[in-house]
Amino acid sequence: MLEGLLPQLEIVRKDFPILERTLAGGVPLVYLDSANTSQKPQVVIDTMVDHLERHNANISRAMHQLGAESTEAFEGARDKVAAFIGAPSRDEVIFTKNASEALNLVANSLSWATGEHAVGAGDEVVITEMEHHSNIVPWQLLTQRTGATLRWFGLTDEGHLDLSNIDELITERTKVVSFTWVSNMLGTINPVAELTRRAHEVGAIVVVDASQAAPQMPIDLAAMPASDRPDLIAFTGHKVVGPTGIGVLWGRGDLLSQLPPFLGGGEMIETVRMESSTYAPIPHRFEAGTPPIIEAIGLGAAVEYLTDLGLDAVRTHEHAITAYALDGLATIPGLRVMGPLDPAERGGAISFEIEDVHPHDIAQVLDSRGVAVRAGHHCAKPAHARFGVQSSTRVSGYLYTTPAEIDTMVEALEYTRSYFKLS
Repeated sequence: MLEGLLPQLEIVRKDFPILERTLAGGVPLVYLDSANTSQKPQVVIDTMVDHLERHNANISRAMHQLGAESTEAFEGARDKVAAFIGAPSRDEVIFTKNASEALNLVANSLSWATGEHAVGAGDEVVITEMEHHSNIVPWQLLTQRTGATLRWFGLTDEGHLDLSNIDELITERTKVVSFTWVSNMLGTINPVAELTRRAHEVGAIVVVDASQAAPQMPIDLAAMPASDRPDLIAFTGHKVVGPTGIGVLWGRGDLLSQLPPFLGGGEMIETVRMESSTYAPIPHRFEAGTPPIIEAIGLGAAVEYLTDLGLDAVRTHEHAITAYALDGLATIPGLRVMGPLDPAERGGAISFEIEDVHPHDIAQVLDSRGVAVRAGHHCAKPAHARFGVQSSTRVSGYLYTTPAEIDTMVEALEYTRSYFKLS
């Protein structure tokens, strides 16, 4: 057994029923697409089914027992998520339908803001070249709408942020700095504290996409010094062994309370008159309409599962299995990994290309042997362009990935080379 792997790995795997699947052709499933979506433990499935079977009702509206039970379960999930990320207050946790909606919520609210948080002509928003499209397009829309300027950090050949011009990019004109904690394509772990500290020195708001960080490393916002703590972070449920259709935005309470709502409707109001309306306090100010109740409750079960397992243990396992995968990929002739080669500097997503073979062909051949990976631009086209490729193949293990599965993937890549008659 590799040093650092979860000692209870085989027990953990039994928590995930899909891992026992046999695919067409009689091959066992080797799931290496967890950066895309993680698999779900039985406790998450059972929790959601139980609520649907026994407690299903709308929240905060129905004046009956089922309504009270549903509201309690929904708000209990908020408590669990707050504890999961070390939020200073549970009211700072806002449920969205995914991280993309959370980031769009922030960008839209900031574009409508007045006072010190208003973004307008002459202001600047800074992002990075490695962002997921969901952390690029909302800021493009904001700057187009407000007349502000969009700027970005470039990338080094090794896949790190090029911070050599940080003082030129983050200036007194900067109103927002938004970046990913861990790249979904390159796997790079970015220096959150350093970037946040610099942004705060010029009074900028810091937004962090934690979609790839939350599943695989501990986050404790309350323990961070105020100078190093982002102002807002977003992540999505389906990457933290939870369901799809649920995301999280955390933000500083004083900041969120000053921002205008993103959507209007039920539950986000305090009083509605024909002439005007007033809005509810956070978090409900940003949760218009009937929310994804079952999904939020499932997310609560998911983060409780990860908390019980221990995020330090998950991170250690992710580091070990990623290092093992990088070693295996290094044995394949003509294969180039994009991003840091030191596993200590990266998360679990590994994107690569094989000379003279299209990523889609690689993924299809691997799939015929039971190995599920992703091929494409991974919603990170600018990062691919930086490395001179249109697309790549990406493997991503998680807390349930075994060394034997990595071996199967490497063998499948060797078979791919022989299939395409590469010398």
